[in-house]
Parts: sequence; structure tokens; C-alpha cells
Amino acid sequence: LHNLRAVILGKLGDFEAAIGAYERVLARVPGQWQVWLGYGHALKTAGRTGDAVAAYRRAIALNPGFGGAWWSLANLKTVRFDAADIAAMRAQLRRDDLDDDARLHFEFALGKALEDTGEDDAAAFAHYARGNALRRAQLPYDAALARERTRRAIRTYTREFFAERAGAGCPAPDPIFVLGMPRAGSTLIEQILASHPQVEGTMELPAIIAITRQLRERSGNPETTSYHDVLAALPREQLAELGRDYLRRVQPQRREGRPLFIDKMPNNFAHIGLIHAILPNAKIIDARRHPLACCYSNFKQHFARGQAFSYDLSDLGHYYADYVMLMAHFDAVLPGRIHRVFHEAMVEDTEAQVRALLDYCGLPFDARCLRFFENPRAVRTASSEQVRRPIYR
Repeated sequence: LHNLRAVILGKLGDFEAAIGAYERVLARVPGQWQVWLGYGHALKTAGRTGDAVAAYRRAIALNPGFGGAWWSLANLKTVRFDAADIAAMRAQLRRDDLDDDARLHFEFALGKALEDTGEDDAAAFAHYARGNALRRAQLPYDAALARERTRRAIRTYTREFFAERAGAGCPAPDPIFVLGMPRAGSTLIEQILASHPQVEGTMELPAIIAITRQLRERSGNPETTSYHDVLAALPREQLAELGRDYLRRVQPQRREGRPLFIDKMPNNFAHIGLIHAILPNAKIIDARRHPLACCYSNFKQHFARGQAFSYDLSDLGHYYADYVMLMAHFDAVLPGRIHRVFHEAMVEDTEAQVRALLDYCGLPFDARCLRFFENPRAVRTASSEQVRRPIYR
């Protein structure tokens, strides 16, 4: 129960309290390697990287076959494994009794370890490929069904659809949605914006996805109904209520009282029609990165949950193409509504891109946004350590 309390405190963004709760658990049961992992995650998110590494290493010392702890070290993106680490991971992969979940974690971690050495790219890719194949078997994905869902959204959200609902929805300007493909620079955009005194960074909020499920359930056939059809049949006043419902759902994550906040759930790009219908004054920012860099970065990433499209190169290609197709549609039917940030442009001319980003959000320029890496806020994504460094190529 104390461990569960620590997990919940972390979900609510109270990481100092979560860390204290984990420490009280570990003082009583120091041999629980799974708790050391959760403790390490909380430390990482709070910016205590050295302590996080020590916690992950402690979990490994207690259970060398704990693949999740090895991957957590790799997932910091800043740890370089030495020859002894690589040998230890290879030894674990030779075990006959290693389950698939542990094995795929070792495969992803070894891929990162070997890629960092720069000595054998083919071996690194082979580990990534095996890890992805194991994860793909756990998370079936249907690219054709995903494409049909994209086309369904395009057919639903026409110029006429939005014209008929002009002036509807909740007028609150509070949310800034940062969306797009995972591994496309959205955490960097979030960190830049959250360095502005009028903007609070939160996390990858599940509220929009929860509302889509709620809409499907209204139909009585949630497994077969498109929520787009349910939304299209709602009266105007219910659109406003959905917008208010969204704000209620995210309120526990708004801890600082700032006027604007960020919802950085990349997959929300699939729900832009819903977002605009229920929150017409929210800002929408598309984080875009070159398809090769973006898709390969996804292929190398073992996500804690979701992102079933990312474990097969063909699925990734289809998903990226669907994303671009849908974003082009919304650019056509809602011209100027979405602000796009190309990651490569952000790297090349950071100040110009930051100024344009703040201008779109209606915010005055603040130099702290250029020194985003000094922001001590908790960062809850795989890019947490990367955005604590100055921008780099």
C-alpha cells in the first residue's frame, strides 16, 4: 500500500512526496528490486539523474535478470554502458528461462549499448529488431484499420462541419496541445513553453482519449462505433460541456496556478477535430520531424505502454504517412489553426522558432524560454535528460 501511494503521488506530479514514500518502503524492504525501479523513475523525473542511475543499478544488483532496470538505464539516453555491462546483458540473453518481457528489454538495451560504441551498427540493429519483434507479438496492430480510421476522420471533419459549429464549444483558452508523432521533439517544445512564467508544463494527459471512449460508450456499441459519428450528432451545448469536462479532468495536474498549461500527448493529433469542436480557443502545436529520424527513433524506443505501431518498420511508415495526411487535411479545412514546429528548424535557428512559437500562443517573448535546460521542472517522458541539456544536433 505504501508503494501504491508512491506510484499515485508520482502520477499526480508530486515527485518529492513520491520519492519520500519510496524511501520509506525501501527502508523496510530493501530487497524489493521492483520498488527500486519505481524509485529510480521518480528520481529521474525529478532531475536527480545520478540518484536514479544508482537506484537502477541497485535493482540490477538484486536481480541481474531484471531487464526493465537495464532498459531504464539505457532509456536515460545519457548512460554509456561499458564492456562489463554489455557482457552481463549478453549473458542474460543466453539464459533459457528468460521470459519474453525481460528478453525484449535486454534486446533494446543492448541495441542502445552497441549503437553508442559505434563499432557494430549491424549488431545494434539486430538487437533492436529482435526486441521489436518480441514486443510486436505482444501488441497486435492493424495498419489498414488505422488508415481507415484516419480516412473516417477526414470524411467527418469538413469545412462545413466546423462552419456549422462556429461559436460552439468551451471558450477557455487555457490548453496548449503539443501533438504529432512520438520522438519528434514534443518534449523539447513542452520544456521551452513551460519555461515561460505564464505556462505550466504537466504531462502526457490522457483526458482527450478518455473523452473519446466516453463518446463511444454513449452509442451502446463502444467496440464498433466511431466516436466521430457520436460527436457529429451532439447539440452545440454538449460540445461546451465536453470542453468543461476536459478542464475538470486535467485540473489535478495544474499545480502552479498559471493561466495556460500544456497537454503533451503526441497521439492527440488523431483527435484534432474533437479538440477544435470542444475547445475552439485552445492552441494546437504540431511537432514535426524528418520521417527517417522520427521513425527510426521510435523503432529504437521501447515505450512503457501504447504506441503499438512503433514495433515494425512497415507499420511505422504507414502510421507516419497517415499522420501527415490527416495534418494536411486540417491545414486545409482549418487554415492557420495549427502551428507547426519542424525539429530541424528548431535546432538550426532556435531563437527564431521560439519567438514564432510564443507569438502563436499569444505570449510575450521571455529569454528563459531559450534557457529551457535550466528549468528544474519534472519531465515525465523518455526525453527527460535530453531537454536538460542545451539544444544540440
